[in-house]
Amino acid sequence: MFRYIGKASSLARAASAGQRRFLSIHEHQSMKLLNSYGIPTPKSVPAHSPQEAFEVAKNFGKDELVIKAQVLAGGRGKGHFDTGLQGGVHMVSSPEQAQEFASKMIGSKLITKQTGAGGRICNAVMLAERRQPAHEYYVAVLNDRTTQGVVLVASAQGGMNIEEVAAKDPSAIITTPIDFENGLSKPEAVEVAKKLGFSDEQTQNEAADIFINLYRIFKEKDATQIEINPMALTTDGAVLCMDAKFGFDDNADFRQRDVFALRDISQEEPSEVEAQKANLNFIKLDGNIGCLVNGAGLAMATMDVLSLHGGNPANFLDVGGGATPETVKKAFEILLADPKVKSIFINIFGGIMRCDYIAEGVIKATKELDLKIPLVVRLKGTKEAEAKQMIKESGLKIIAFDGLDEAAEQAVSLAT
Repeated sequence: MFRYIGKASSLARAASAGQRRFLSIHEHQSMKLLNSYGIPTPKSVPAHSPQEAFEVAKNFGKDELVIKAQVLAGGRGKGHFDTGLQGGVHMVSSPEQAQEFASKMIGSKLITKQTGAGGRICNAVMLAERRQPAHEYYVAVLNDRTTQGVVLVASAQGGMNIEEVAAKDPSAIITTPIDFENGLSKPEAVEVAKKLGFSDEQTQNEAADIFINLYRIFKEKDATQIEINPMALTTDGAVLCMDAKFGFDDNADFRQRDVFALRDISQEEPSEVEAQKANLNFIKLDGNIGCLVNGAGLAMATMDVLSLHGGNPANFLDVGGGATPETVKKAFEILLADPKVKSIFINIFGGIMRCDYIAEGVIKATKELDLKIPLVVRLKGTKEAEAKQMIKESGLKIIAFDGLDEAAEQAVSLAT
């Protein structure tokens, strides 16, 4: 039993974490944002076609370049394309090479450890100058639960998985709290640079200015996280941000129009994009039992119980407290678009939400969408009796339960 509970709880936590969506932007967009705040990076230019890649490389001013697939996923260098090309990052030395690699990347799907087997479409590449690092560092600005504020996290062991570094050598991680209103002072920033091992005044100041300006972006652009891995001291003595990963708070989209205009929905799960339009909290999972629940806590508990009985949820779906019959129908459409779904489990606690609204939506969806797969429903709370009567009088094959365990067990059984 504990094995199932552990599995279910992990699944629920993953869904809970995914429920709050944070905008991510492509690397070439990140570089442009860094540059706009005076943060130095290798020169980089995006291209959206093989011919454009040729022209960019031809007019770059340097022959030795790097071409990078622009896909929102980690591990691009070690990934592979569905065309057979190995790696999403390659060295190029001529416009012809840039065009050839771009032709194999653009329009193809890159599969990495983070994308899943389906991969993600590559719609653009970025060409960047090669700058040789003498040493690589890790830098991040993020919210910290311990200090209940923003911190600068830095390490002299950059260019690698920072979680592994922290696990093996916690002393390698330097954490500096940042005053929210005033930001990082120059003396504080220089002190961090010294701790990282920058030995001369010029590079200490260059690194310090990067730290200070990263926080400016974090605050002014409503970021949730900025990660630079690596920041490098190059062989010619420059301090540069070689790669960048940004996250932005979706709740700030009304005042960050320029940032949110950069959103690339081709990098997102289509069903999640569709659900977002209907104000549904939906996360696609790998199972075969479609779930429709109101409230994130109940949704997680529902997935726990399904897993406890040996089932695998196909999604996390919270219709919220303001769902209407039309919203419920839209939720059904999203669930039924997944061919793996073999049964649907509706678990509603009517507090703010009225059970009769859910019942009306369920009946409407069942009729209009010509539902063929088994539907298990558990409704408790406000207007419960009326909802049950509506389902009974509908004459539809809707399996109703009062107990959560019994309902979940039946949903699992019908999906197998």
